[in-house]
Amino acid sequence: MTFSCDVVAPLPRNTLLRALPAQSLALLLPRLSLVALELGQVLHPVHLPVTTIYFPETGLVSMVGVLADGEMVEVGLIGYEGMVGLPVLLGAEFDDQEAMVQAAGTALCLSAASFRKALAADPILKAVLMRFVLGFLGQVARTAVCNGRHQVPQRLARWLLMAQDRLGSPCFRMTHELLAMMLGVRRAGVSVAAAALQAAGIVRYERGTMTVLDRPRLEQASCECYRVVRDAYDRMHDEHLPDAAD
Repeated sequence: MTFSCDVVAPLPRNTLLRALPAQSLALLLPRLSLVALELGQVLHPVHLPVTTIYFPETGLVSMVGVLADGEMVEVGLIGYEGMVGLPVLLGAEFDDQEAMVQAAGTALCLSAASFRKALAADPILKAVLMRFVLGFLGQVARTAVCNGRHQVPQRLARWLLMAQDRLGSPCFRMTHELLAMMLGVRRAGVSVAAAALQAAGIVRYERGTMTVLDRPRLEQASCECYRVVRDAYDRMHDEHLPDAAD
């Protein structure tokens, strides 16, 4: 990977980095480089060492479970609220999931070796980042519950809401094939669900572009899983942040 020479802004868009105390952010900033995230790019493959840590600024990254036959199902979604490379934060080197870019964007990144040095030098840094781990594990668990108990239209609405939250736009590129893969269902099921949302005037889908037209009604069409995960992330940001005196 070739890192760009772009200058990192004093306050990144990534909310996880923005939540860091000033001294912790100052420790990371000189180590970070801005890179492009390309659609379909695999940031770290299954069962290979995680060599780079990413803090998305824009775009979407899916954590994907890969089966022996090559079929893939999304287990978690990460945008500018989080980071990619959690095994390193947890003291490991490998991941059982693949990190794949689902919407192109940018990220601030650093090598896993530099990240480990920063963690060793600043316990507060790890304490803050671990709060995202708790929120993300909650999202993964809720995704499993949702996939097992709720209907495809509800699951599609939940995914679209999560994507809009992270992209900050009601309009984004998305194909039925990709949605089917992410939700772990047949393409026909996604097509029927998307057509129903479109007929109701909630979304518009044309030429690979999904546009959310009525956000309140999309939330009504979703199951409770979206709000449970969203509320958990909101609490994470509202709670007291550790500082050197704690």
